[in-house]
Amino acid sequence: MNRHAKYKTPRRPPPKKAPNNQKDPVGVYLRVRPLSAEDEECCIEVISSSTIQLHTPEGFKVNRNGEYKEMQYSFKKVFGVSVSQMELFEYVAKPLVDDLIHGKNGLLFTYGVTGSGKTFTMTGSPGQGGLLPRSLDMIFNSVGPFQAKKYVFKTDDKNGIEIQCEVDALLERQRRENNLFVPKTPSSRQKADPEISDMLKPEEACKADCVDEDSSYSVFVSYIEIYNNYIYDLLEDTSEDAIKPKWNGGGTPVRQNTEFIPPQSKILREDQNHNMYVAGCMEVEVKSAEEAFQVFWKGQKKRKVANTRLNTESSRSHSVFIIKLAQAPLDADGDNILQDKNQVTVSQLCLVDLAGSERTGRTGAEGTRIREAGNINQSLLNLRTCMEILRENQMCGTSKMVPYRDSKVTHLFKNYFDGEGKVRMVVCVNPKADDYEETLLVMRFAEMTQEVEVARPVDRPICGFTPGRRYRNQAFKVELSRKLEEHGGPVDKDGTSVMSNMVLSLPPLPSSELTDPNDDTTLPRLIEALQNRQRFRQLIIKEYNKAANTMKSMLQELDSNLISKDNLIHEQNGRLLEKDKVIHNNKGEIERLEKKTKMQEHKIDILQKTTKIYEDDKRSLQQELETREHRLHRELSERRRMEQRMHGMVSDTQHKWEKECERRVNAMQLEMQNKLWVKDEKLKQLKAIVVESKTPGHPDPPPRQTQPQRPSREERPPSKRSASPSPLPTTTPVRPLHRRSRSAGGEKWVDHKPSSSLDLGTVLQPVIPNAIQVSTPNEKTLSKCDKYVLTHQEVASDGEIQTKLIKGDVIKTRGGGQAVQFTDIETLKQQLTTGSNRKRKSSEGTPANKDQTDGAWTDVETRCSMALEMKAGSNMAPGYEHHGITKRRKP
Repeated sequence: MNRHAKYKTPRRPPPKKAPNNQKDPVGVYLRVRPLSAEDEECCIEVISSSTIQLHTPEGFKVNRNGEYKEMQYSFKKVFGVSVSQMELFEYVAKPLVDDLIHGKNGLLFTYGVTGSGKTFTMTGSPGQGGLLPRSLDMIFNSVGPFQAKKYVFKTDDKNGIEIQCEVDALLERQRRENNLFVPKTPSSRQKADPEISDMLKPEEACKADCVDEDSSYSVFVSYIEIYNNYIYDLLEDTSEDAIKPKWNGGGTPVRQNTEFIPPQSKILREDQNHNMYVAGCMEVEVKSAEEAFQVFWKGQKKRKVANTRLNTESSRSHSVFIIKLAQAPLDADGDNILQDKNQVTVSQLCLVDLAGSERTGRTGAEGTRIREAGNINQSLLNLRTCMEILRENQMCGTSKMVPYRDSKVTHLFKNYFDGEGKVRMVVCVNPKADDYEETLLVMRFAEMTQEVEVARPVDRPICGFTPGRRYRNQAFKVELSRKLEEHGGPVDKDGTSVMSNMVLSLPPLPSSELTDPNDDTTLPRLIEALQNRQRFRQLIIKEYNKAANTMKSMLQELDSNLISKDNLIHEQNGRLLEKDKVIHNNKGEIERLEKKTKMQEHKIDILQKTTKIYEDDKRSLQQELETREHRLHRELSERRRMEQRMHGMVSDTQHKWEKECERRVNAMQLEMQNKLWVKDEKLKQLKAIVVESKTPGHPDPPPRQTQPQRPSREERPPSKRSASPSPLPTTTPVRPLHRRSRSAGGEKWVDHKPSSSLDLGTVLQPVIPNAIQVSTPNEKTLSKCDKYVLTHQEVASDGEIQTKLIKGDVIKTRGGGQAVQFTDIETLKQQLTTGSNRKRKSSEGTPANKDQTDGAWTDVETRCSMALEMKAGSNMAPGYEHHGITKRRKP
């Protein structure tokens, strides 16, 4: 067990707040800065009071096609270059100041790139005061006559306000005034600080309406800056001589330490109401707008600024000027402040001047400036991230954690986005074309911020005393003084009669010392003085009685007035009771209507969500329908193309088969003619043999010619191979030339012969030049070749083995691979005709002429001459039959 566990302070639960369903969006206003030079290119055009158009300058392409794009953005209000500071204050800051006086919080910050006019909008210049001095002037013009004395309201260290009595406040004023040191007179070289009268014109003064005159007010201001994600108090008193010299005994000091000690950074804390505040921050009570503006200017001189390429006085930090207004009601008599801490209402207005986002490449920053720019951009990026997540949680119903703690800026203003006050943002832009990219990002952020909603602040409770107490008490004092003046003479400022002064102004007694017994003047003078005093005493008694009677009559009159007023009050109370009953009934009716309204709103939300779902479904179905229609049109077009292609292929195939049939018929006719010719030749030879054998004295022919005479072209026997279409039957048949195989071309082939192929032992084999023989093709081999041939063997219907050469083209695919598109098939078939010829010859011829006939057809020379008659380049042996079957296939 941890021994320190018992000292751990448990976390307080958040205070219970009344549920507030009313929300307002973040008010985003746009202000366009005038161009510094008239000839500069402008990229922003004000279209209306709430819309601008952003033109893309030359050199910037925003579309994929490289086209320029015109974009429009809408805001709550757009202020052009001719809008004055007063008009900007009327629209933006005046409602926040009015809410501050009525006990509500507010946040106003300026946002934009470097050099867009944020500091001018917030602070202004002499004659053109910004939002801050005008807000201070409006506050003190409204609550100035009702301010409490100094130190009656006192701040504690826990972001709260305490109330002191008049005596304690007087003692503290005396103690602090005694401890104040006399400030040094500024030298003539130093420039005097500007006054608020220099910033504002007298005719531009404004005042809030409906100020609670039965309360006392006190204004506190504080000024901080957030630099490199650290918080520094700009009003904190630091030693002017931070570098202490060391004397060497002579007339000149020697500096020992030349390093400046930076101020201590502050931390953020959370008060008992879970509101964020800067711990240890100095809060100064001010009693006039001039004093508050001087306090602001004192801190403004300590703010971090630097000279960059884009701005001579670029803000390097986020400045936050906090105006805190404390107000407490007067007591029932309207004289003193009610000494009840629970009745104190504290409201604050934060005026924030954010540092501008910038690109280091344009500003030329180096070293420390790069780190400053990085921290500025990181804090602004975290602000954008918080806005995006808030928008997503509100629109999508998610509960993502907003990263407020990633940056001091967002962590400090966390309560405002959670519903502690109104939020307003003034977006400042520079219309020059050089800032187009940064301006585009600012516009997108502003457009997204407008969709974030913040809960509307709740009105502060009203104390139970009757209103008008202050003026009623003053009127009573004036009336009492008037009546005393009528009955008892002149009246002083405090309401006392001159009679009381007469008692103190009695004539003095003369000297009663007797030095001479014959003195006759001293005693008569004393007697006369005593008599005068007696008469004066009687006059005072009469005046006193007269005043007492007057007072009694006044009291009686007041009693009668009070009785009549009591009767009037009773009558008014009766009326109030009736009104209360009416109000109670109206409240019940209002609650019923509110419940009905909530139910209707709930139904409307459900209907809106359902409508959104249906619209999304409709949109998706329309997209799907359009996609399917496109696909259907594409399929129909492909089908039409396919039909046209198939019609073409059918016509081509029909034409080809017609030619093939014609060729086969001609070949069959030629073959039959060749067979008839062979039979005729055989019959002629047999006839010649028979004739020669019957002729007397003729010697027997030799059994075999060693060198037979080569017959002429008309007498040559035809080959057994199928040929092209034969000539006319009336002429001598001529062997047509066959088309050379495509495998004999100049392309490079892949000769795919499986390992299961059989060698048939034929004399002529298909020869494919430039071929790579493989048993199994692979991607590397296919990438090197243009053509592809596959050797396939199978058993035909007659029992012979036929070889098919399946040829195709090697093509490249979109994925980077190779594919084979088959184009045609060649069939090679071996026929053994020796046995059939031998049987035919044995049946037709005689046994005596058998050797002679066989020798004439089977000798080597005759067979070679018959083989030479084949078409050159057919790459087939005489025993093969080329069927020429070609099958075209779709890739």
